[in-house]
Amino acid sequence: MPGEGEPVGPRTPWTRAAALAALTQITRSHMMLPDTRTGPEATRITTGDQLLAPLQEWAFPRTTPAQDATPEAGRRIGMSDVEGIRQITTTFRDLDNRHGGVLAPTAVLAQTDTVLSHLKTDTYTEAVGAALFSAAGDLAGVAAWMLFDAGHHASAQRTFVAALHAAAEGGDKRLGAHILQCMARQMSHLGHVDDALDLVALAQYGARRHLSPATTSMLAALEARFQAILGHIDDSETAADRALTAFDRVNPADEDPHMAFFDAAELHATLGMAHQIAATHLEHGTARTRHVRRSTDLVGAALTARPDHRQRSRAFDHLGLARTHLAAGDADAASEETTHCLQMLGTVRSRRVTDRLGELYAEAEPFSGATPGRELREQIREHLATAG
Repeated sequence: MPGEGEPVGPRTPWTRAAALAALTQITRSHMMLPDTRTGPEATRITTGDQLLAPLQEWAFPRTTPAQDATPEAGRRIGMSDVEGIRQITTTFRDLDNRHGGVLAPTAVLAQTDTVLSHLKTDTYTEAVGAALFSAAGDLAGVAAWMLFDAGHHASAQRTFVAALHAAAEGGDKRLGAHILQCMARQMSHLGHVDDALDLVALAQYGARRHLSPATTSMLAALEARFQAILGHIDDSETAADRALTAFDRVNPADEDPHMAFFDAAELHATLGMAHQIAATHLEHGTARTRHVRRSTDLVGAALTARPDHRQRSRAFDHLGLARTHLAAGDADAASEETTHCLQMLGTVRSRRVTDRLGELYAEAEPFSGATPGRELREQIREHLATAG
């Protein structure tokens, strides 16, 4: 059985002891390590078969026998304690939505370490133990998302894997699918789009008997975006249709807390960006114009409908509109949306946003000969120079 010193990764065994060891290693090690920059961390992530092959086991029923659910000593805990952990997770999610992931991943990991102490030393029933593992996995997933947003990609991936193990130990397939889609977003962000699609497919298959309408819609919407990145326009539109159909069945009251982010605004933004990306693969003409118009409508609707507390998402919406306006050849409108985005970054700290700003800077290069395009690039360059 692996000890707590063995590195966490996709090949971590799918056992309770390994899940505890993985979470312990993540919480303890990250709190002692200095922050790393996006570049070096991104080169240390696991990709391809080395990532996907070990994760396949998550999709299948557990083959190892159940282990003792309670330690020998410790205070008795129950579902009210689990609910307290879930409320803390909701608080950290809200903090991430409002201000980005740069500020608080270490605090979330410290809280996860506290939950681990309950799992290791307190007494609880089998049902409470499963709920505790699920809650620990959800909390660790929030920490992983913050690490990803802060640009700590290798740390984020290891933490996602540890969270997935905890979700598996808790028997929570819905949460596992959510963690896998987070991993897919990270892989897409880093340019490993085939891996992102494979992670979505794994989530769809492994949780196929448990998926809620919102999760079904979200996974299909991500599939649409990733297919668009690869230039598979027909496949992208087919997936988008599935996302819209599934969303018609969503009842927010029946969805898990980790799915609260996936509302109509998020669906529209995801599909809108799929259309924007599709437009970049097409020559100027009616098809490109159709995708640009659809993107403008969808991302604009997303921005209008976004709750005020989802500040980072609103920044992404402004960026999405800027990129769509550039695809339409309108550098004036793109510059205006870029200004709105940059104005929000006084309260939102997100390396993902700055990464996307860098992409917008490159996309605006053909427009740099005229004043709007030149000013757009100058304001991005000034921000990136001070973002660090």
